[in-house]
Amino acid sequence: MPELPEVETVRKELNRLTLGITIRGGEVLLNRTLAHPLSVTEFLTNITNVTVNGWERRGKYLLGRLKKESGENGGFLGIHLRMTGQLLWLNQLEPQQTHTRLRLFCGKDKELRFVDIRTFGRLWWVPPNQNPEIIITGLKKLGPEPFSEEFSLGYLIEKLRISQRNIKTLLLDQGIVAGLGNIYADEALFKSGIRPTIMAKNLNHKQLQKLRRSIIEVLKEAIEKGGMTFSDFRGLTGTKGNYGRIAWVYGRTGESCRVCGIAIERLKLGGRSTHFCPQCQR
Repeated sequence: MPELPEVETVRKELNRLTLGITIRGGEVLLNRTLAHPLSVTEFLTNITNVTVNGWERRGKYLLGRLKKESGENGGFLGIHLRMTGQLLWLNQLEPQQTHTRLRLFCGKDKELRFVDIRTFGRLWWVPPNQNPEIIITGLKKLGPEPFSEEFSLGYLIEKLRISQRNIKTLLLDQGIVAGLGNIYADEALFKSGIRPTIMAKNLNHKQLQKLRRSIIEVLKEAIEKGGMTFSDFRGLTGTKGNYGRIAWVYGRTGESCRVCGIAIERLKLGGRSTHFCPQCQR
């Protein structure tokens, strides 16, 4: 699943390529791709002849601010890529990918195409002057952004001291920190020298301080590299992310640790593959 760095990469590309572009219409090829409204006709009516006025990110959600031709508020276009969703910026005449689920026709000959193999991705149209959290209910459940002031050492101490979960499983909880996922939780735990199986409540002040700093550093570095390209993620124009080339542990099972040379190991925690160095992480 695309995580914060991948979604942030897409947000930046959307702002670069679609800012000020007018959506002239669209085509829904899989009805269940729409989370709100469920009516295809209502959705297409409300996102037609609106201009994209900017894109924001909250956790792994994308929110596009829309403006009507009259200049009035056009609401929001919400997108969640989920496991295999991709947004592609293409010429309208380009052949459709096999798993194309939705097309938004932009300007004269461009389109924003949503491709999704597993069909878990969703789109929302949020009416003008409506709080997006009312329509996109998952937004209510998100914890603070990793780069925000709310994601402080004091916040982490408060959340972890009563936890009964291991630290890796806890970091995947979007209610604790928004946008962090399997890849970058592994990477942050390596950088902080913490073994993923340790109970969160047993971490001391110094470990938590290092963990918070490592989460922020890893995410910033991944954003700079355009995220990590895996089987179902590319940028808007098909470009690949480069973080995978410098990853510390993720996807490197059996390879030598970049620090100590010991083989990277993998185990399952909460049903998720977890990568770590048995020497560097204690």
